Amino acid sequence: SGKHQVGITAGASAPEVLVNDVVQTIVSWGYPTVTEGAGVEENIMFVLPKELRGSS
Repeated sequence: SGKHQVGITAGASAPEVLVNDVVQTIVSWGYPTVTEGAGVEENIMFVLPKELRGSS
């Protein structure tokens, strides 16, 4: 009680349908305004260890 803002975050692997369900649940609790913040685009690439790379 007495809370005026709720924040949620979700990683890239979080299914959008579940995130939307959480948002809708929070709205049903009486937080009618939903604002989506600007995310940060990350361009991270991971290289497989040489033991796992195919021989080419």
